[in-house]
Amino acid sequence: MIPPAFVPGLELSRRFYHEAVRPLLDAHYPGLPHAAALLGSGSEVLGFDDETSTDHHWGPRLLLFLPSDLQARLGAAIWKMLAGSLPVRFLGYPTHFTPPDPEDSGTQHLQAVDRGPINHRVEIMTVAGFFADALGFDVTRPLEPADWLTFPTQALRSITAGAVYHDDLGLGDQRDRFAFYPHDVWLYLLACGWERIGQEEHLMGRAGSAGDEIGAALIGARLVRDIMRLAFLMERVYAPYPKWFGAAFRQLASAAALTPSLQSALAATDWQAREVHLVRAYESLAHQHNALGVTAPLPEQTRPFFGRPFQVIALHGFAAALLAQIDDPAVRAIAARPPIGSVDLLSDNTDLLSNPLWRPILRHLYEPPDSAGQPEKG
Repeated sequence: MIPPAFVPGLELSRRFYHEAVRPLLDAHYPGLPHAAALLGSGSEVLGFDDETSTDHHWGPRLLLFLPSDLQARLGAAIWKMLAGSLPVRFLGYPTHFTPPDPEDSGTQHLQAVDRGPINHRVEIMTVAGFFADALGFDVTRPLEPADWLTFPTQALRSITAGAVYHDDLGLGDQRDRFAFYPHDVWLYLLACGWERIGQEEHLMGRAGSAGDEIGAALIGARLVRDIMRLAFLMERVYAPYPKWFGAAFRQLASAAALTPSLQSALAATDWQAREVHLVRAYESLAHQHNALGVTAPLPEQTRPFFGRPFQVIALHGFAAALLAQIDDPAVRAIAARPPIGSVDLLSDNTDLLSNPLWRPILRHLYEPPDSAGQPEKG
């Protein structure tokens, strides 16, 4: 069979809802209050899917949200009704998925069948359940600075990207709560981004000048990633997980100025050449900082690191200037300790960033110490 023409997943799911799922809901459960969306995991949610993406987890699929009482009472029946009533193909793609493969991290694949019932991927859930699974957060609670700092950016992007196709339940309002960091949390994260650059920008040259070009290249690559992270923050955009980090970076307004320098820094084979390109990126980033207007203007040219022949930018005090602008007492209490930033600056471990079960443990890092100097128990 000739493969169907590729349809981006967000458009495929939009049409799947309006043309296949919604008519069945209206026929079998008229007036059913619900929301429908494509959020969470998946390259298509981020808008980066292509033909290669169709080989796993991808296809006509949807998140269907119900009020909690109806989800408990009708969820299984609606799933069964859809299994028996949905077409076996939609826009040329099978609607049947294989069972999750325990040998391949639960991966599911599209599988052609001649008749139903089908194992569809219309996932039926509640709004609260979705956010609990995605972020480990109870949406009935207020958002606190410690919550923001323990939400990985890839998770925040996965719930604020995608699309909502229908909403009777306030799903959009809940998504809007996570649109971007509160102002003072943002200032703190900007400061931590500058602090991170300041911790290593002089080490690249020192390693290289000592004859360790592999070490210098590794540090240089880390600095490139930290520059890119800071660019995301400055433009108030959540960074996705590593597979799409570069693709999303290319969409930033600052990418045109930064990309040539960053690519050249990664390609350089000696530390002096690498430093030339990093300096251009540092100075572009400093110019971008000043354009934000969140602190008094700071120098946009690099300087030697305490008399050593290594050019640096963070010594101009970007982090301190940003921290001085924070008014929120809870954020100021966090900023009074060494600025470690959010979970994304603490670790790039996939399991830590993709599993919200770690969040309660991480949250203790940002809680105020008790009188004995230890984090409060919570």
